[in-house]
Amino acid sequence: MLILSRKIDEKIKIGDDITITLIDVHGDQVKIGVEAPKNVKVFRQEVFDAIQNENKAAVADTSGDAKAISVLSKLLKK
Repeated sequence: MLILSRKIDEKIKIGDDITITLIDVHGDQVKIGVEAPKNVKVFRQEVFDAIQNENKAAVADTSGDAKAISVLSKLLKK
């Protein structure tokens, strides 16, 4: 992990397309701005984790459906 110190309005570049700007520091809270291309998804970690968990749950819910479809498909081919 790279750890950097920044002052308000200073920036961090990630590659050519992503810029992180330190907006404000207030107590133990830091506000940052993220400039990235529209095709780059930017999430807070807890939101990203929730999305991942929902995706895993959706796959688990449909695995039974996929098995049923496979069985029906085999029956229809006979």
